[in-house]
Amino acid sequence: ENPTFVSILFTVVTAFILSSLIAFTYERTSRNVAQPTHYIQALILISIVAAMVMQAIGDSLARGLGMLGALAIIRFRTTIRNPRNMVFMFASIATGIACGVFGFVIAFVGTIGFCLVAVLLRFTPFSQANNMVGILTFELPQGVYPDELKKLFKTYCHNHLLKNYTIVTT
Repeated sequence: ENPTFVSILFTVVTAFILSSLIAFTYERTSRNVAQPTHYIQALILISIVAAMVMQAIGDSLARGLGMLGALAIIRFRTTIRNPRNMVFMFASIATGIACGVFGFVIAFVGTIGFCLVAVLLRFTPFSQANNMVGILTFELPQGVYPDELKKLFKTYCHNHLLKNYTIVTT
């Protein structure tokens, strides 16, 4: 009924290892030039938190409703704009939940399957494997205008988006 210290430790370590595999897969299959380290850390940590929550709730309906009430108070204001990032976060949470209810086989098979599919999708036509996504920030000398920049981007970039610019006069 109450998990032992060894089972809790095994659960946390398993959640950590499996979510680290998810984070590694995200890092290797992502098209972003700069990897957001805070997001990668969150992928690992959320799995451990989910496992702890599931073990704390156990089979108790009262604890489950209390946890639901406590979580309803917290408002998550961080938006995840990329659906792929949201899927990776959900996979990490699902791994933690599976570990928390002692479904280690489900957690292991699900994580391995998810990571394999993510890697396979990286090399299919559904992925633009040769394109990198990044943000470029630079300062130009006075007299260089967006039309000149667009010509350079068109020459050297497959695709680009000039989002905003500011002309500073001194």
